[in-house]
Amino acid sequence: MSISNDQYRDVLRFFPAGVTVVTAGKDQDIHGMTVSAFTSVSANPPLIAAIIDRGHGILPYLKEDGAPFAVNILAQDQKHISNNFAFTRVEERFRFGDWTTAATGSPILTDALAWLDCTVEQRYPVGTHIIYIGKVQASSVVRPEDRPLLYWNRNYRQVSTEFIND
Repeated sequence: MSISNDQYRDVLRFFPAGVTVVTAGKDQDIHGMTVSAFTSVSANPPLIAAIIDRGHGILPYLKEDGAPFAVNILAQDQKHISNNFAFTRVEERFRFGDWTTAATGSPILTDALAWLDCTVEQRYPVGTHIIYIGKVQASSVVRPEDRPLLYWNRNYRQVSTEFIND
């Protein structure tokens, strides 16, 4: 027994996710995409997972073991960057933001909330996606006082600073 794609999406829209831009490549041959399917995997060694659709154009940049990529964690004022990487042509995606390169050569958004510079450690094809395990080579929290951009119930949201009391 299985549920429909619509039922599946209806349920998962109520699970909030942070918004990231995953970037890969070096020099002028770079690519990037908006990713909300991102998570921590291990602190020792430092590993993350980014889950990417099998049909996305960034995949050729991630096909080799050790391929560099970065996860740029967006701040709540960077919705326009998320939309740009989700909906515009590849050639126009890096037009917003101040970009530099990390230790691996991957593009880093210098004013992201935080970033992780990674290399592909492992990959797991599952269903319509590939789970990429990245070994973190370098990282930075750029804006520690700011809040992350969230995606919940099919829209961007903000984190509240209000605590939930028992």
